[in-house]
Amino acid sequence: MKKKVLIITYYWPPAGGPGVQRWLKFVKYLPEFNIDPIVYIPDNPNYPLLDESLVSEIPDSITILKQPIKEPYKLAGMFSKKSSKTISKGIILDHKKQSFIEKLMLYVRGNFFIPDARIGWVKPSVAYLSKYISENNIETVITTGPPHSLHLIGLQLKERLGVKWLADFRDPWTTIGYHKQLKLTNVSKEKHIALEKKVLNTADQVIVTSSTTKKEFQQITSQPIEVITNGYDYESASTLKLDSRFSISHIGSLLSKRNPEILWNVLSDLVKENNAFSKDFQLNFIGAVSEDVLESIKNNELSNYINEVGYVSHKEAVMFQKKSQLLLLVEIDSEDTKCIIPGKLFEYMVSNRPIIAIGPRDSDVKKIIKETNTGNYFNYNDYEPLKTTILECYKAFQNKDLQSFPIGLQKYSRKQLTEQLTALIKK
Repeated sequence: MKKKVLIITYYWPPAGGPGVQRWLKFVKYLPEFNIDPIVYIPDNPNYPLLDESLVSEIPDSITILKQPIKEPYKLAGMFSKKSSKTISKGIILDHKKQSFIEKLMLYVRGNFFIPDARIGWVKPSVAYLSKYISENNIETVITTGPPHSLHLIGLQLKERLGVKWLADFRDPWTTIGYHKQLKLTNVSKEKHIALEKKVLNTADQVIVTSSTTKKEFQQITSQPIEVITNGYDYESASTLKLDSRFSISHIGSLLSKRNPEILWNVLSDLVKENNAFSKDFQLNFIGAVSEDVLESIKNNELSNYINEVGYVSHKEAVMFQKKSQLLLLVEIDSEDTKCIIPGKLFEYMVSNRPIIAIGPRDSDVKKIIKETNTGNYFNYNDYEPLKTTILECYKAFQNKDLQSFPIGLQKYSRKQLTEQLTALIKK
């Protein structure tokens, strides 16, 4: 008989973006390990990105439970639809460029909705799920955040019913970079810290996506913590012709703080110094790009080299990855972001295209890229090494010999990661 597991998540198809992929894929493979997943999601969520193509990936056999949710973003949209949608996507402008409305919205979001804007879903969810769990003999509950308010649902179900509870952190809580931009008061900061500590010390098992986050949480709790990274799924083996131009492609959102000035400087210099490079080069942006990034590119006289595609479906994003000459990965240059491993990294790795990554020193991304031989990693002041590497890649492109030679990728497959999750569920 299959073991029933209740999975509580906010992001679910037709939501787009990386947040939905992790648990969609776990749910896909859990039945193969004798686990029966039951998914609980909001009935009327406010998803900033939509990808209808992902709906077809939901297994027909699983049970999906839904309950309505009230979210402040809809109310905020009455005052400023553009600002509300932008903030809900995570695109926060530099403080000096924020309008009064944007500053006010960030203050309200940070101090009146703790831990986040989905806090209003906790109470009705606990009431509904308490009854469902009791009537259906469910012994294990999994919550995944952000939004971290979903962990409060797990916390209360644990306290009420004594169920086994696994808390999955796709990102950190109080140390995530955008917390500093939410204009939190000291009282609000303390509330976040207290809630984080209670969740980490009450959950039977904590799951994180990076070893750095594991070390951080080990300072707060003695509960068991397991690293289960994001990963890749096997896509249909379609052969795509590589771009005829020397394309460097960034897939996903490029936010204000994730602005690699050093890269724009390098590319600007290469364009000026190398006539052939200037004719072949193209910079692809597949996803939302902040105005700050576009302004930096303009200042470096690179605007004519941009192909700004915008947000596309996951399937289309995979095609762009496989066609591009180089894949660009950028993370904020901060101590807080060393633990961030974007989900797209793993799809980049199996696209068989070399990766150029820029981020903080000694990050988890750097270790994975080095271990899998999938590209090169640079810090924000590595001008000469970055320039040399891009020029070497360009020469290989000219010789039709620009390739990637990955090793040891199997442990990052979604199926193998699900097997790791299954061991925790059955423990």
